[in-house]
Amino acid sequence: MTDLLKLTSLCQNIECEYVINAPMKEYTTFQIGGPCDFLARPYDEGQIARLIQFCAANGIRWQVIGNGSNLLAPDGGISGAVIQIGSNFSYIRQSTKSGEIICAAGASLSAAAVFAQKQGLSGLEFAWGIPGNLGGAVCMNAGAYGGEMKDVLVAVDYVDQMGNARSIDAREMQLGYRHSIFSERDWCITKVKLQLRPGDPETIRGAMEENMARRRAKQPLEYPSAGSVFKRPQGNYAGALIEQCGLKGRRIGGAQVSEKHAGFIVNLGGASSRDVSLLIREIQKTVEEQTGYRLECELRQL
Repeated sequence: MTDLLKLTSLCQNIECEYVINAPMKEYTTFQIGGPCDFLARPYDEGQIARLIQFCAANGIRWQVIGNGSNLLAPDGGISGAVIQIGSNFSYIRQSTKSGEIICAAGASLSAAAVFAQKQGLSGLEFAWGIPGNLGGAVCMNAGAYGGEMKDVLVAVDYVDQMGNARSIDAREMQLGYRHSIFSERDWCITKVKLQLRPGDPETIRGAMEENMARRRAKQPLEYPSAGSVFKRPQGNYAGALIEQCGLKGRRIGGAQVSEKHAGFIVNLGGASSRDVSLLIREIQKTVEEQTGYRLECELRQL
C-alpha cells in the first residue's frame, strides 16, 4: 500500500474529510493552480495532529493552507499532502475572561469581526472584509487601516512539525510587519486567543462599514486575486511605485496589474501561475531599475 493510500485509510478511520487530486484553483482566491495529490480538511486539533504525525513518520511532504487568500499554487500541481484549515474547523466563542474571544484557526477574519461587533467588542474592525482566516492572519500578522493582529493577539495553540500540540504567547511570536515566528516554521496554528475592548456595537458597525467602503472603492474585488502582491517598501508604497513606472494595466496572459490598484495582480480569466510569476518578476525588475526600490513579494508560493 502506498503512503497516500495509507493516508486515505487514516482519514477514513478518524473521519477526516479528504479529496484526492484536488484542483488547487478551487482552494485559492486567485483561482489558479493544478491538482495536489491529497488534500485533507480536518475538523479538530486531534485530526490535525494525527495527520501531521503520520506524514512526519512516513516522509510525506505536507503543507498547511487556510482560505488560500495569499497563495499562488503551481500550474503543475503539488506532490504530497495539503492540510486545509478552513470552514470545517471554524468555531468562534467568548472566553470566560472579559473581552477575550477564542477562535479556531479556520474561522474567517470577517466572521470574527462580526462576532466581536455583536458582542460589543472593539479591535477587529480592521479585519472586516479581509478574505483570509485567523490562522493565516496570525502567520503573516495581517493588518489594514491602522490595525493589525499583534494589537489584539494574546496566545496561539499550534501543532509542531512532528505533530505535537503546543502553545505560545503573543510576546514570543516575533510579530512584525507581515511576519511572525510561524512564517519561518512548519507549524500549524489551531487556536487563536484575542483580547478586545468594550465598545458600542453601532459605532463598531459604522467603522467596519467605512473600512469596507474604502476597500470596494480602491481594491479590484470584482476579479480573483491574492490581495496585495508586494510588501510596503520603507518610505513608499508598492502600488504608487508600480503606477509611477507605467505598469498599471500591464498584462501577461490572463494576469494583469489591476487598473484600479496597481498593488494587485488580478486573474482576468484563465491566468496561469506562470503568467503571474512572470508579471511579478517584470514588476520587480522595472521598479528597481527606474526607482531603486526592491519590491519584496508578499505572496506565499507553494
